[in-house]
Amino acid sequence: MELPSAALQATRPSGSQAIQRAILVLRSIARSHENGIGLSVLCQHTKLNKSTVHRITATLISEGLVEQHEQTRRYYLGTECYTLGLIAADRFRLRNVVDEPVRRLARETGDAAFFSVRQGTHALCLLREDGNYPLKSHVLHAGDRHPLGVGGGSLAMLSAMDDKWVNDYLDRSIEDIGSLYPVYTRDVLESVVQESRSRGYAVNRGLVLKGSWGVGVAIRDPDGQVMGAYSIATVESRMSAEREAVLYRLLRTETNALEKYLQDSHKNVKHTDFSS
Repeated sequence: MELPSAALQATRPSGSQAIQRAILVLRSIARSHENGIGLSVLCQHTKLNKSTVHRITATLISEGLVEQHEQTRRYYLGTECYTLGLIAADRFRLRNVVDEPVRRLARETGDAAFFSVRQGTHALCLLREDGNYPLKSHVLHAGDRHPLGVGGGSLAMLSAMDDKWVNDYLDRSIEDIGSLYPVYTRDVLESVVQESRSRGYAVNRGLVLKGSWGVGVAIRDPDGQVMGAYSIATVESRMSAEREAVLYRLLRTETNALEKYLQDSHKNVKHTDFSS
């Protein structure tokens, strides 16, 4: 039976919802950038039905943002994403500055090292570099985006915000955070924030994935605003109080160097607000 026009309209997503779904699909494809992702797995990750995902991917393909392999039918990011990334990279010139420090952290620790930036109430991982230790933590990859507080670097950023900001953020976001990460209750987040502030750096003790630990240090821009974090992820068996202190010292050294670079460059380089 054909739906009346009003009923048909009600079944269609609003403009903002359609955009949100397209972004959700695009991010899921980005997380599988090395091996691509099939339709059924993409549906599982996005919690959207096949017809919706197929419609969205078809549009993204037509715009060059997504490509589909002819034989495997797996989805990959398209060339237009690369083009847009190059344009965005001109704004995020910081990548050229933090690339070597992230490599150095991975080389010196043997573990995975990261640089993340703050995007409002979320942390976006821009860089990941793996060390030579055979056991890897696979919780965070370049392109992943988590709510503030989820993960070592993200927790470091949240802990560096003032009490009012944290309280307002938890008032608005704790239900959404809990739906994605059930272990993250308000009590848990408030507790780890206080621990991080007392310690001077953040430690994620397997809250995102059991056995996967992370250490993070927040980075502030020349105006004193939280703009990002360096972090290191490792397996629980490699962590001890002594090694935690070593990881913190390495992260603090790189953080101090970056903040000094930003401060020295502030007078001559147009300041970019990474917190928006």
